Amino acid sequence: MNIKLIIQVSISLLLARWKQTLVAAVGVTFSIAMFVTLLGFMNGLNDLLDGLIMNRTAHIRLYHDINVSKIQPVDLLSPQTKNFVRSVKPKNQRLEIYNSAQIMQAIKRDARVLGVAPKINAQVFYNVGSVDLTGVINGIDPDEENRLFMFSDYVTAGNYLDLKNIPNSIILGKGVADKMAANIGDVVQVTTSKGERLQLKVVGVFQSGLQDLDRVQSYCSISTTQKLLGVSNNYITDIQVKLKDILQAPAMAIEYQRYYETDAIDIQQANSQFETGSSVRTIISYAVGVTLLVVAGFGIYNILNMMIYEKMDSIAIMKAIGFSGKDVNMIFIFIALSIGVFGGAMGLLVGFGISNIIDNIPFNTDSLPTIKTFPINYNPIFYIIASIFSIVTTYLAGYFPSRKASKIDPVIIIRGK
Repeated sequence: MNIKLIIQVSISLLLARWKQTLVAAVGVTFSIAMFVTLLGFMNGLNDLLDGLIMNRTAHIRLYHDINVSKIQPVDLLSPQTKNFVRSVKPKNQRLEIYNSAQIMQAIKRDARVLGVAPKINAQVFYNVGSVDLTGVINGIDPDEENRLFMFSDYVTAGNYLDLKNIPNSIILGKGVADKMAANIGDVVQVTTSKGERLQLKVVGVFQSGLQDLDRVQSYCSISTTQKLLGVSNNYITDIQVKLKDILQAPAMAIEYQRYYETDAIDIQQANSQFETGSSVRTIISYAVGVTLLVVAGFGIYNILNMMIYEKMDSIAIMKAIGFSGKDVNMIFIFIALSIGVFGGAMGLLVGFGISNIIDNIPFNTDSLPTIKTFPINYNPIFYIIASIFSIVTTYLAGYFPSRKASKIDPVIIIRGK
């Protein structure tokens, strides 16, 4: 077996039908380019949509939920009987997390934890003349909130640090600010559910991209929120935990709930619907991309089949002068792989170029202030998968025609002529 001779013969056959070869290579190029572009764009879109939630959501949230008592007085009176109690009211319990400072210090020492941020959730009314708008004020530590959840990226007007530098200040949600016609420097009045009132100075506007949240949600510092609620300076309702590995969140949430005797919810449980949507979009992208590659493979298969039929005489002569069936097999496998490698390489370059063009197209919308261009994900795994699919698909497309060519009997072909 002379490898150099096989390569020379393969190149001669490729150039002899260069138009068909070019069509096959263009088919592979188009398929790979669309595969890479489609996956990059769809996964970039997934990252964008997930980021709207994931960037602003703790991996683990510790809090006290409002629950009914599992043991009712009648159960204590008759523990041996099965009791049915309806319309049970929640037990009277505080939303505050007890020993929150000690819990946060203990969690910070956990090597699996990236950071911890305290939070206070306060139900309020925004007073606009004689109208009261329902809303929520989140008391936060601005520095930790920005470090762990990129808070400053969503503050479209003003400076987030003014929350801690200016007393009695507030960053309004975009929807709230529009309803109240409030601008930076204005003073707004809010009332808690217990009737406590406080005037707050607007120092910024926050826009998450989720309009339902932006119409009710605003932010104050921890101390301002505690003052608004009339509680002590150790009052905290939520502990937000960011992990180094998000996949550990479900197990660690159960661990923290049992150890610190609080309710806990992990990010996968809190946002399962978003993960489902991302998975479906990714599956669709892969399905379309693989379909394009398979179609290109059929094109190569047809071209090689036609080449074999047209080159019956040449194949018979090659076998008559000493080429074995294995040599003929390798010739057509080499032809198929040459088309796949060349078309695949060009497809990767074209796909990267198209992705780069899309990535630079302006995409400005008021609902997504942090997004300036169309999202593209340049994950190298997409290019690796495309390369493997290109080689495998073209190999399979050339394998069956090459087997047919290797089994040609030169005596029958020559006698037929």
